[in-house]
Amino acid sequence: MNKKTIIIVDDHRVFHHGISQALEATGEFTVTARAANGVQAVSLAEKSVPDLILMDISMPDLNGMEATRRILAIHPKIRIIALSMHTEKIYVKGMLNAGASGYVLKSCSFKELLTAIKAGLDGHVYVSPEITHLLVGDSPDRLSCLTPREKQILVYIAEGHSTRETAEILKLSAKTIDIHRRNLRSKLGIQTVAGLTRYALAKGLIPPAP
Repeated sequence: MNKKTIIIVDDHRVFHHGISQALEATGEFTVTARAANGVQAVSLAEKSVPDLILMDISMPDLNGMEATRRILAIHPKIRIIALSMHTEKIYVKGMLNAGASGYVLKSCSFKELLTAIKAGLDGHVYVSPEITHLLVGDSPDRLSCLTPREKQILVYIAEGHSTRETAEILKLSAKTIDIHRRNLRSKLGIQTVAGLTRYALAKGLIPPAP
């Protein structure tokens, strides 16, 4: 049986070690790397292209939401499961909007973590039962009209990146970025950077300031 490869991203070494041992003890997984922040996660994902990543959210240098977006923009087939202590809606929706295949609380049992991992690898989305109520009743709005690229650029706008900086990050022309920015303003009916930033924050596309 081919073992599934996993990267664990968390800034606590003891947590890394414990989860790694438990996963490898099942005989189904190999933990190929561990990262302490989002920057390392993006780099390791590009190099090894694992089957799945367990991603913390609150980390130094680059948070889990942005790391998830960057990784999936390059390797959309990688499955990412958020493993976090945060139970607030803004974090749960933020990770799912970023493309995560699940959101599991760190207080979960190892059995539940395995359930989430296997669901993600099978193409499903798993959310811990304690927080599923946060997603009930959500109705689609203008955000659903945006393309994945437009959502990505909205995040960069909200994080304060200029057109040129965004173009360099995404390896696109400044003209292409400008077109996406115009489409964003038109679809959302928001014309200012401040307004777009508030909208991205309200929708959980970026984490609140610490």
